[in-house]
Amino acid sequence: MTADVLDKAQAPSRDRVGRLGAWVVREAGRQGARWVLWTPVALGLGSAGYFVLPREPMLVVGLVAGAAGLAGLAVSRLVHARWLAAALALGACALLGFSVAKLRTEQVRTPIAPAAAAPAVVDGWVVDVDSPGQGGQRLLIAPARVEGWRPAATPARVRVTLRDGAQIPTPGDAISLLAKLGPPPPPAAPGAYDFARDAYFETIGGVGFALGEPRPWSADQAAPARLRLTMQINRARWTIAKRIVDLLGPERGGLAAAMTSGVEAFIPKQQVEDLRAAGLAHIISISGLHMALVGGFAFAAARAIVAAWPWLALRVSGKKVAAAAGLAAVGGYLILSGATPPAERAAITASVAFAAILVDRRAISLRALAMAALLVIVLQPEAVTEPGFQMSFAATAALVALAEAWPRPIREINVPWQIRAVQGVQTWALAGASISLVAGLATGPFAIQHFNRVATWGLAANLLAEPVSTFIIMPALAIGAFLTPLGLGEAPLQVAGFGIRLLTEIAARAAHAPLAQMTVASAPAWTLPAALLGLLWVCLTRGPLRWLGLPLAFCVSLCPRPAAPVAWVSADGAAAAIRVDDRAVLLRPDVKLFGAELWARRRGLEPVETEAGRDAVFQCDAWSCAPGPTAPLSFAAAWNVRRPLKPGRLDALCAADILILRAGAAPAGCRARLVLTKADFAAGGSAEIFREADGFRVVWAQTLRGRRPWSWDFESR
Repeated sequence: MTADVLDKAQAPSRDRVGRLGAWVVREAGRQGARWVLWTPVALGLGSAGYFVLPREPMLVVGLVAGAAGLAGLAVSRLVHARWLAAALALGACALLGFSVAKLRTEQVRTPIAPAAAAPAVVDGWVVDVDSPGQGGQRLLIAPARVEGWRPAATPARVRVTLRDGAQIPTPGDAISLLAKLGPPPPPAAPGAYDFARDAYFETIGGVGFALGEPRPWSADQAAPARLRLTMQINRARWTIAKRIVDLLGPERGGLAAAMTSGVEAFIPKQQVEDLRAAGLAHIISISGLHMALVGGFAFAAARAIVAAWPWLALRVSGKKVAAAAGLAAVGGYLILSGATPPAERAAITASVAFAAILVDRRAISLRALAMAALLVIVLQPEAVTEPGFQMSFAATAALVALAEAWPRPIREINVPWQIRAVQGVQTWALAGASISLVAGLATGPFAIQHFNRVATWGLAANLLAEPVSTFIIMPALAIGAFLTPLGLGEAPLQVAGFGIRLLTEIAARAAHAPLAQMTVASAPAWTLPAALLGLLWVCLTRGPLRWLGLPLAFCVSLCPRPAAPVAWVSADGAAAAIRVDDRAVLLRPDVKLFGAELWARRRGLEPVETEAGRDAVFQCDAWSCAPGPTAPLSFAAAWNVRRPLKPGRLDALCAADILILRAGAAPAGCRARLVLTKADFAAGGSAEIFREADGFRVVWAQTLRGRRPWSWDFESR
C-alpha cells in the first residue's frame, strides 16, 4: 500500500481528532474567568496536602510555602496570558493552603494527655455539656490543674464521660472530680477517620471517664476572661435548652433544644438513630440548613415590614435593610448555637450571601460560594478533612449550579388563580424533588466513604421533612427562642413541637421501612478526592464540557472494593472481630463496640454483636477466646490484664495461627505463626490482618496516620 493510500485512509481520523480538539478549545474559551472559582479548590488541595503528609514538616517549610504563594499571586497579576496567570494563581493558592494549615496547627497546639496516666483529681471549670457518647453524658472541662501533672503538660480542654445517673453540672460551674484521662483515641481501624485530629484542633488534649461524682470546687484563681465569656454564653444556652425541654418534654424538646441552642444532651437515643437511618441526621446539628432558614426568615420578615411601611419604603432599600437583618440574625444564632466549627462555617457562608446583597451583588452565586469557601479554609484549614465541610460545600455547589441551569419560568398574563395555583404546586414539587435529588447525589460519595450507610428512603424522607422544618419548625423556634427570655415563648414553641412530632413520625416511618439502610464498603482512599474533583468540574464548568467530570464524580460508587481483611483488633488489643462470610463476629460484643461497628461497616460487613453468634464459631470465656471447630480463622486472644489464665489455657491458645495477647508475652515454644502483644498495639494502634499465600500481613493504623502532633503515641515516646 502506497503512502498516498495510507494518508487517504488516515485522513478521516485526523479530521475527527482535529474537530474534537477545536471543540475542546472553543468550549474552554467559553469558560472566561470561571477559573477564579477554582481558587478555593486549590487552597483546599494545598491544605489537604499538608494533612496527608506522613511526618510533620518544620515551621520554616510552612513559612516558605506561604511566602512563595504570595509571590506567585503577585506575579500572576503581571502576566498577560490568561491561562498562565490562572495556572500561577492556582499554584500560589495551593502553597498558601499548605502554609495556613501549618500555621493553624501551631496556633492551636496544646499538651496531650499521656497514654498511661493514673487516675487523678481534675479541678477546673465546666465549659460546656457535650452531646452524649456511647458511654453516657460528657462534659467539656477547662482544667486549672490535674493532680500530679505539671502546668505545662496540662491540656487546655479535656472531655470526661460521667457515670450513669450522675448529676450534670451547669456550664460555668467550678468542679472537682476523680477521672481516668488519656489521649484522644486513635483511628478505630487503619485508614478510618481520625477523631484525635478533630480533638487537637478543638484544643482537647485529653479524654476519659469519671470515677466519682463531680463536686463543687472552690476555685483559688479566676478563669481567663475569654473562658468566662464562653461559659456565660454556654450557661445561657443550657438554660434556654432546659426551658424548652421542660415545656415540650424530651421527645419533642430534646430536638427543639438542639436545633435552637446546639445542646444535644436531651435528645432520646432512639430518635437520633431514626433520624440517621432516615437520612435526616443533618437536622440535629446546627449547620447550613439552620443558618439559611434563620437568616432567610429574618430577611423575609424585615423586607415585609419595610414594604408595609410606605414612608420607610420610599427612603431606604428594603432589600438591603433585610440583608442587614439577616446578618444580625445569623450572628445572633451563631452565638446562641455555641459557635461550633460547623456552625461557624455555615454562618460564614450565609454572611457572604447577605454581604453580597449589601454591595449590590448576587446573593446566591458560585462566586459568593467560592468566597465563603476561601474564608472558611483560611480560618479553619482543618475543615477540608471533615465530612461536614465536604458534604456541605459539595451540596451547596451542586444546588447553586442547578439554580444557574434551571430554566426561567414564563410568566403568563391573565391566568385564572386556580390554574396558577396548580402550576405553583407543580413547580414547587419539581423543584423540591430536584433539590433533594441533586443534594443527595452530591453528598452520596461522602456518605458512602465516611459513614458506609445509604438511607434508601432518604430522598422521600427529605421531601416530606423539608416543608415541615422550613415553614413550621424553624420559624416557630426562632420566634420562641427570642420570646422565651420575656416569658412569651410558649405558644410558638408549642407550634414547633407539633412540627417536630411530624418530623419524628416521618423519620420513624422511613427508618423502619423495608430495606431502610444499606451498608456499603468503603472504596479505595483515592476515589473520594477524585469524586470531589469530578463533582466540582461538573458544577464549576460551563457548557457540555462539564459532563467530562461525571465518570470521576461516580468513582466512589463504581470502583471495585478491595479485598476485606480476615480480622480486626482494636488499638489497645482489648477487642477483636473476625470476618465470617459477609459478617463480622465480635469476640467481645460488650467492648469497643463503636470501633468494631465502624470497622465492619467500612468493610461492608454486618456485625454479629451477640454472644450466641460468637459462641457458634469460637470457644470463649470471660478472659480469652479460642477457635472452634467451625471457625474460618485459627485466631485466639487473651484479654486478661489483672488475673492469670487457667493453667494450660495459654498453651492451648498458642495452638492457633494468630494469637493476640493484651498483656505479657508469648511463652517459649508458642506455635502461633503471628503473635501480637501490648507493645505492638502501643506502637501501631488498631490493626487489620490479611491472609497471604505465605502467611499473614498486618496493616497498622499508626503507619497510615504518620508522625503528627495529634499522633499522641509518637509524641509520648
